[in-house]
Amino acid sequence: MAVYVIVNINIKDLPAYDAYKTGAPPLVSKHGGEYLARGGATEVLEGEWVPSRLAILKFPDLAAVKALLSDPEYQPLKSLRHSIADTQMVAVEGV
Repeated sequence: MAVYVIVNINIKDLPAYDAYKTGAPPLVSKHGGEYLARGGATEVLEGEWVPSRLAILKFPDLAAVKALLSDPEYQPLKSLRHSIADTQMVAVEGV
């Protein structure tokens, strides 16, 4: 079953974030993931949630998401992201 990862990122250091934006896509692809939305314009339709920068990714299953997040090649990028941004991330089963 497909799994969608929804990420909200509040970037505190835009120049440093460029390294993450460059390095993450090949690793996402390596684990069968694809970006469906990445940092495009958002419009709040209901509620008070105002996301900073949203990304929506699709993976074949939750195991693929967890493999990406634990991949040794991804760890430096993950550490970079944690040092320059506040992140909220969820995975949801889809269709």
